[in-house]
Amino acid sequence: MLSRLILLAAQLAIGWFGAPYIIRYIPNFGGLQLFVYAVVFAVLVWAAGLILSQVLRETGMPSSSTLVAALVVALVGAALITWLPTIVPDLAGTMRQVQERIYPLIGAVLGYHIKR
Repeated sequence: MLSRLILLAAQLAIGWFGAPYIIRYIPNFGGLQLFVYAVVFAVLVWAAGLILSQVLRETGMPSSSTLVAALVVALVGAALITWLPTIVPDLAGTMRQVQERIYPLIGAVLGYHIKR
């Protein structure tokens, strides 16, 4: 259980601090930039899980389906923050109180851990 918490914390930290460095080398996609973040978050979360599974004893090695699950849930998180406030305007202020990038990151981590 402790190794899963360490993995979760490491994935959140690596995703949050590592993604801006990778995004610098990817062309700007304008309004779709949050979806690019979602893809980068999913790959970073999966790669961190792959590396840390070798270090932490109780965690298994993630498969390619784990990457797909992290990618899908991260894209859902990006879609929610992008289009849900236009559908339900009352949520716009509440959802935008935190940085937009947190939703795809949480989605990627949730997708990873749900599949595991």
